[in-house]
Amino acid sequence: MDLLDVGRIVVGLVLLVVGAEALVRGASSLARRIGLSPLVVGLTVVAVATSTPELAVTVDAVLSGTPDLAVGNVVGSNIANVLLILGVSALVLPLAVRHQIVRIDLPVMLGLSVLLLVMSLDGAVGMLDGALLIAALVGYTAVTVVVGRRSTRRPASAEVAVAADVRGADGLAADDDAADDVPTTSLPRSLLLVVVGVGLLVLGARLLVSGASNIATGLGVSGLVVGLTVVAVGTSLPELAASVVAVRRGERDLAVGNVVGSNIFNIGLVLGLPALLSGDGIPVPGAAVVLDIPLMIAAAVALLPIAFTGFMIRRWEGGLFLALYLAYTTYVVLAAAEHDALQGFTTAMVGFVLPLLAITLVAVTAYELGVRRGRRAEAVAPNDANPDGDPGPHR
Repeated sequence: MDLLDVGRIVVGLVLLVVGAEALVRGASSLARRIGLSPLVVGLTVVAVATSTPELAVTVDAVLSGTPDLAVGNVVGSNIANVLLILGVSALVLPLAVRHQIVRIDLPVMLGLSVLLLVMSLDGAVGMLDGALLIAALVGYTAVTVVVGRRSTRRPASAEVAVAADVRGADGLAADDDAADDVPTTSLPRSLLLVVVGVGLLVLGARLLVSGASNIATGLGVSGLVVGLTVVAVGTSLPELAASVVAVRRGERDLAVGNVVGSNIFNIGLVLGLPALLSGDGIPVPGAAVVLDIPLMIAAAVALLPIAFTGFMIRRWEGGLFLALYLAYTTYVVLAAAEHDALQGFTTAMVGFVLPLLAITLVAVTAYELGVRRGRRAEAVAPNDANPDGDPGPHR
């Protein structure tokens, strides 16, 4: 183990934290100055910024003749974004999920994931596929900005109620005041913070991935394992750093929007642009079509019931996501190493853990939907009993 590689990891982590703080601070201030909500900035500006490492790795992989790394990086990063980053962020503080994410952004993320699977069935993401992905991304961004600007002009009572529900459910104090402060940062300084934050995130991710890859190779770990774990997680660290810092600063909308928006940009831009420019497209390995892309879709599907039932991601749900990611990583390592424990691990996951998880998700979804129906019935019942507001005769 080279001490220089350990130093790269330490310096990379420090740069990621500092860059995330600068990016979140600048983006939040910039959002309020131009009339956009933190959610919209998280879905667009911050999502693009934190997807820069994936774009750099993918373009470099395509140009260097290693397209397997390009596809694996994007798919692995999207899985890590949902299970690892949202899981860790929810463990820090429960996350409120805005209605816009449920109505627009989650369906778009799921739709693009399914579209990528369909495009990959012929073994490649071609030029036409890349153009279609970019066009879908442009349309999505335009709709997000328009809807976000409209929502900032309307009262957000429903969203405040959701945030209050999150705090009440987890015994939290009202810590969202930081999100409501009027920005005092000037416009040039806000732009400078965004630019500096992006630069530090990219540099930090590169140093960390480089150091970790060198250490893994020195320990005899195969390049496949490094690509599926170190590179995917390393290029997702900007999202992790930005999301955790956003949550700590009270910008919970920006944290969730960053993850969902980053997944959308990873497919639309990070894969779409290289496919459009490469001429021959990006070959997709058969293993990715059979296993990794379906797992990416499954992660998006697992997020849907959690988001649309209670409009929040609680701590225990974040812990569940994190456990699922650790199980996925364990499977990848065991499969790559052809370890004797692989068969027993697979049997336990398929025969017990995953069915139990499916039953739990169905039960939680049914319970949450029942609670929401009960609340609506209680709200409607008094009005139905006295439609004119008459308190009735006195006895």
